[in-house]
Amino acid sequence: MNIELTDLLDAGVHFGHQVKRWNPKSKGFVFDHRQGISVIDLAKTYEGLKAAYDFVEETVAKGGEVLLVGTKRQAQEIIRETAANTGMPFCVNRWMGGTLTNWQTITSSITKYKKYMKMEADGSLAKLPKKEGSAIRREMARMHRNFEGIVKMEKLPAAMFVVDVNYEDIAVAEARRVKIPVAAIVDTNSDPSTVDYAIPGNDDAVKSIRIILETIAEAVEAGRAKRSAAANQGKKGGDATAAAAEAVAAAEEAPVAAPVEEAPVKAPVAAEAPVKAPTPEAPAAEEEKSEG
Repeated sequence: MNIELTDLLDAGVHFGHQVKRWNPKSKGFVFDHRQGISVIDLAKTYEGLKAAYDFVEETVAKGGEVLLVGTKRQAQEIIRETAANTGMPFCVNRWMGGTLTNWQTITSSITKYKKYMKMEADGSLAKLPKKEGSAIRREMARMHRNFEGIVKMEKLPAAMFVVDVNYEDIAVAEARRVKIPVAAIVDTNSDPSTVDYAIPGNDDAVKSIRIILETIAEAVEAGRAKRSAAANQGKKGGDATAAAAEAVAAAEEAPVAAPVEEAPVKAPVAAEAPVKAPTPEAPAAEEEKSEG
């Protein structure tokens, strides 16, 4: 998070509302009351902004969208700019009741609005009878105010960021009802317990709103970078796994060499017994007697 306490001080984030408008529930982040004005503890602001930053970064890293809401005059242009820079959905005109709690009906209306825009783009709207064409254009103007920032939103957002929880109380209530986490700039006249990530700060001054939203935009980009890095890492791991699988498959498909038959082992020839010389026969006894 590229921001310092001095940056918050220079932007006037510490200026709260008049003491008479002080909400006792904001006591935890009020530094003092001076000259009838509640002064916000910027250390608490920094702490809350860091928590919101981490939350938004993680939400975007997981592929979620953050709906930016700021319909008060001071916030409209900054919200619009931030949405354009980050590609996030937004609401800067009147909050339509049921935007979150009656999403199916809102989706049907957005589909109708897209149909009208297509008719206008391809020229078919101009070919309609004048009365019918005028009626559609009036309806399109109303739809543009209501759906300008959410026309590309295909499902409920993963989170919502709000400028001034009092001014956007209906939006905050709807988010709580459908369990969408909310991060918001919370001034001294507001109740921080109505949101999940409260950023104590001046929600009326343009400079204050801008510096906080610039930090949130930074968190969105950090989340996208983290998601991209994870995707690349997964791709590398997948490529390595695929290569290993191909190697195994290639090894399995290789022809197996026929086993070489061993020559039979010849049995050893037994050594022949030596031939015994014949023993000379003794002369017959008769011959011995005759000679005597």
